[in-house]
Amino acid sequence: MSGRPTIFSPAASPDAVELAAILAEGEPPGAYNGLIGTRLMRWQPDYAEVTLMLGPQHMNRAGVPHGGVIASLLDSACGYAGNYCADPERARYCVTLSLTIGFIGQTRGRQLTARGRVMGGGRKIFMVTGEVSDEHGALIASAQGTFRYRGGSEDAAGQPRR
Repeated sequence: MSGRPTIFSPAASPDAVELAAILAEGEPPGAYNGLIGTRLMRWQPDYAEVTLMLGPQHMNRAGVPHGGVIASLLDSACGYAGNYCADPERARYCVTLSLTIGFIGQTRGRQLTARGRVMGGGRKIFMVTGEVSDEHGALIASAQGTFRYRGGSEDAAGQPRR
């Protein structure tokens, strides 16, 4: 599997398949997400999944994933959930206003998956819930967040890519 994210569109139409291929080539991870190794695996309106294969660089002194790594996964999945844009030539951007995380358990696995789902909001602000689990289904953390669209991203049509 390549290092590029794979993005699935919500519909299984030929247009959706083409859109997924275009986005997979055109939506590289941001510099920070690339640094820690996250991959956008699923992206559709109001929903996103981000994964991370754990390595020694992600662990704390006790040998478990650092809380900051888990927080980063949740922040990414929740932000992407509100930023879906169907046009591959355009994009939406947001900033995190608040992100509250509850750490629930420890993983014994090697892969973490964060899922974000938009729960509501208005023209400029949206609220999201998120969770992180491992490949065995163990729930590691949950989150609630509030995000604000950056100027020009309020409309689902997005803005020209930067």
